[in-house]
Amino acid sequence: MIRECLMAEFRVRDDDCPLAAATLETGAVVDAAPPLLRPDGNVLLRFEADPDDALAATLDADDRIRYLYRGTGGDTDTYRCLSMHPCVVHTLVDAGFMPESLTYQNGSAVLTGAVVGHEILTSVMKTAGETVGITLNRVFELHSEDETAVAQRWDITPAQEEALSRAVALGYFTVPRAVTADDVAADIGISKSAFLERLHRAQHSLLTQLFPDVEAGSASADPDR
Repeated sequence: MIRECLMAEFRVRDDDCPLAAATLETGAVVDAAPPLLRPDGNVLLRFEADPDDALAATLDADDRIRYLYRGTGGDTDTYRCLSMHPCVVHTLVDAGFMPESLTYQNGSAVLTGAVVGHEILTSVMKTAGETVGITLNRVFELHSEDETAVAQRWDITPAQEEALSRAVALGYFTVPRAVTADDVAADIGISKSAFLERLHRAQHSLLTQLFPDVEAGSASADPDR
């Protein structure tokens, strides 16, 4: 059994996929789930961004996008659509890369995901080197035998653990705060909205595990002041 898991982060420059093109045209930042390649060759895209009518209009006008759905009403808009254009990430997936998150900004993309073992990493690296526009940003190891790792003791993802640990290290939780969300996001190399989403998901997971008997959304009649 291979126990070593590596996390890798790639940058795709001058990507010609619809999401990259839309961010280049509008200046929006798009955080996407891993694209799903369907048997018919189309790609299911699921992503979110700050409310932006220009982004929605640009995507809607793109002939490569079909069945665009936009959900509104919160701090971010959520989207679903089919793309007739293949994503570069599938080239890495075929080599063994397991994508976790994608962030598109200014026509480029940052892909974060896992590879199991150095042999697979070598294959993924070779594929990246042969694909125009893809460069490796960084690689770091995850040790499953490390029982003290936050992600092992609590049900959070490695990306959420990174968001928490960097926020703590940089002083995001100090009073007053030593850094802003923009500062932490820049340190990690992701967008502010991606950082805040990871942070909030991690906090929610940790707190619901610490207080399993507290019903989500409930308020105490006699709050502790």
